[in-house]
Amino acid sequence: MDITARVKALLIGRFGEQVIKAEERVGLQPALVVAADHLSQLCLFLRDHEETYFDFLSSISAVDDGMESGTFTIVYHLASIPHQQQLTLKVIIPNDRRLDNLPVVPTVSGVWRTADWHEREAFDLMGIYFDGHPDLRRILLPDDWEGYPLRKDYEEAEAYHGISIK
Repeated sequence: MDITARVKALLIGRFGEQVIKAEERVGLQPALVVAADHLSQLCLFLRDHEETYFDFLSSISAVDDGMESGTFTIVYHLASIPHQQQLTLKVIIPNDRRLDNLPVVPTVSGVWRTADWHEREAFDLMGIYFDGHPDLRRILLPDDWEGYPLRKDYEEAEAYHGISIK
């Protein structure tokens, strides 16, 4: 049984069928699409379970699925150094594209310290709000920057504080 199937069985056994929303088997990196409301507990379980021990979060990426889809996908790349295995988790969250109503996903910064910076980058560039993050603020752009540059509907500003940026 491959790692994705083993993890899927472990997660269903611990959290129930509702935790797995979909399974992606095509492509170079099979992935489990999981429920956002279970994300923190699920990640803690995967980190601490003796069969998985995903002790390293290598990256978090935010993907704008396009205006038509109305969703963003947050991608988590996990690795177990002792077990020499990798796993990709995805969370798909709805987005109405309003800048005053950011899409929300729970933070995993309490599970892996590296999530702190990855989540801040996704917040800064894509406008994903990580609920429970200890210091969620911009990391690359100025604090007063308007918009989120990696969104597909982002309109580049002409100037910033009177300085042309085109």
